[in-house]
Amino acid sequence: MKNNSYECLLIVDFGSQVTQLIARRLRELNVYCEIHPYQIVDEKFLNRLSPKAIILSGGPDSVTRDGSPRAHPVIYNMGVPLLGICYGQQVMMHQLGGEVTSGTGTSEFGKAFVERKSSSELLKSWFNNQTEQVWMSHGDHVSKIAPGFEVFGTSQNAPFAIIANQERKLFAVQFHPEVHHTPNGSKLLENFCNMAGFSGDWTITGYREHAIAKIRQTVGDKQVICG
Repeated sequence: MKNNSYECLLIVDFGSQVTQLIARRLRELNVYCEIHPYQIVDEKFLNRLSPKAIILSGGPDSVTRDGSPRAHPVIYNMGVPLLGICYGQQVMMHQLGGEVTSGTGTSEFGKAFVERKSSSELLKSWFNNQTEQVWMSHGDHVSKIAPGFEVFGTSQNAPFAIIANQERKLFAVQFHPEVHHTPNGSKLLENFCNMAGFSGDWTITGYREHAIAKIRQTVGDKQVICG
């Protein structure tokens, strides 16, 4: 059973320092979202939250390290649109049968340019000049995509910068669309939300009123301390 009355986009947090920016960009699009650490996102949690779409955040670890963070396998079979960002892309490929490589020539840090290889609804209003400026921050890169995935964009050190299995609604990018250094990044996130069918009618004002009413219902005539 859902624990809120909103269409919810779940952000699974793998520890990126810019995860909060993903939420900010989504809220600017009037999409309600919640950030939760990967450790608690299991099948029971997903059934309770019932997200309309999911984003796997970036993170500082390497999927090539034993014991590094993973997404719960059920996430890939829920049938809702899923977007992996940076580490989120790498963990998706690692778990679905692709390969991730570490070493010389696998990293990119800073401004980069992605070249289009194919078209997708995710990339609507992108690549008007064939290339798109993005912000990269990765030490590893995907060296082999999982079965069923196609390449939609590539960069100098990320041969699979944009990939997707459109039939399964699984999308992944190596760069960070949430930072302002990716000038057209918000449009990519907007496209993802549109593909997921979000109505875009959520506002922080409406959420505040809902939250206050819920607190009053819970507290009743008792007193509370809020820090």
